[in-house]
Amino acid sequence: MPMAPADAMSADAPSGDAEPADSAARTVQAAWQARARGEGAADVTGFVRDWFARHEDELIAFRRDLHMHPELGRQEHRTAERITERLTAAGLVPQRLTDIPGIWCDIATGGPGDASRASRIGPDPGGTPGEGPVVMLRADMDALPLQDAKDVPYASTVPGVCHACGHDVHTTVVLGAGLALAEYARTHTLAGTVRLVFQPAEETMPGGALEVIDAGVLKPVDAALTVHCDPALDVGTVGLRPGPITSAADLVEIMLAGPGGHTSRPQNTVDLVYAMGALITQLPAALNRRIDPRSGFALVWGQVQAGSVANAIPRAGQLRGTVRTLSRDTWETAPELVEELAHQIAAPFGADIVVDYRRGVPPVVNTADMVDVLDAAVSETFGHDAATTVAQSLGGEDFGWYLTYVPGALARLGTRTPGGPTYDLHQGDYAVDERAIGVGVRLLAGAAVEAFTRIQGSVLGS
Repeated sequence: MPMAPADAMSADAPSGDAEPADSAARTVQAAWQARARGEGAADVTGFVRDWFARHEDELIAFRRDLHMHPELGRQEHRTAERITERLTAAGLVPQRLTDIPGIWCDIATGGPGDASRASRIGPDPGGTPGEGPVVMLRADMDALPLQDAKDVPYASTVPGVCHACGHDVHTTVVLGAGLALAEYARTHTLAGTVRLVFQPAEETMPGGALEVIDAGVLKPVDAALTVHCDPALDVGTVGLRPGPITSAADLVEIMLAGPGGHTSRPQNTVDLVYAMGALITQLPAALNRRIDPRSGFALVWGQVQAGSVANAIPRAGQLRGTVRTLSRDTWETAPELVEELAHQIAAPFGADIVVDYRRGVPPVVNTADMVDVLDAAVSETFGHDAATTVAQSLGGEDFGWYLTYVPGALARLGTRTPGGPTYDLHQGDYAVDERAIGVGVRLLAGAAVEAFTRIQGSVLGS
């Protein structure tokens, strides 16, 4: 995948004189119907390819700037400002969320009978952006509390914070796809609205997706699409999977209490450490006998704390771990079951326990139709061989919250240089092959247009 030089950057400007209103309406109506029949996909593919060739260097520089200035969840103010500046320079009108540093921005030509505007912004997040389907492209912006271990000129300048999960790439990809489609919409018809969403705080529990949804940004959306970097896939490869692709991820804390005592007389007190050991081993085992094994359920402990000396039974202890499952139904019932079994296991030892079960994220369950949309975009843009089926992951992603309301899909974006090392996410040395930016831009732009075709086609055929 060759790297093409970029032309000098310039702010986009609205197109020139418009046709008379009735003629424009007929033109848009014809284009709308053609798009619903699936015509013109190659035109979009070629346009975005050529647009990216002119803007590749700019987008790589944008990504590197974000990489040098990472921000933790709900602190992404500089990142949001950089995105806002670039969208505004393109003639768009990005909207900032009130309580968090999130952004949304609509791109549309308008529906039948409305060719008056190259881009349209809804009056509020839940407003109607215009005729036709609304497809959301979502990017997460936050970094991780890790030290950047890479020796590159654009390494993080913030001690103890770096982009080790590819969110700088995700942000750049969605920005690029939006800018390309905005320029396309000035001379062509989009059969719907693309809603760009730049979300903060994906890495936190609960994630920023809930705040975006609470702000009403999802109300007019018909489908949602996103990408996530995958260091196990070569650049140029897109990983797809219908159904669950990532896991639910919740936090479990169990606090234990007892009177304490001497280790020589455990019969006279509550042997708190022994009770903790029973919970550590028996709670996961009991859950695995009460839950359908096909759900991919796992409770794994990550932290155990109790006592300070060898010959004293402590008065307090704490267990902390995560619950993960690929099943939405299992995720719904897990809190009550964990609490029930934990109390049953601890009861024989006389320990008082408090179970604090904190919701994190639901599983990302890709809609089959939206996976087909991504697959079609991959085939049209890169050829069928560029798509591959990926395994399910027990990692969590708060994109799952959006898919509890609208259909959609997450695609894996290959970031490994062919023949190069396989890095891991959430590690300070994670590095990406920046050619993945172009793959993501062209994929999401093509998928948005393909989604218009599928959604509008289903409406016309109903």
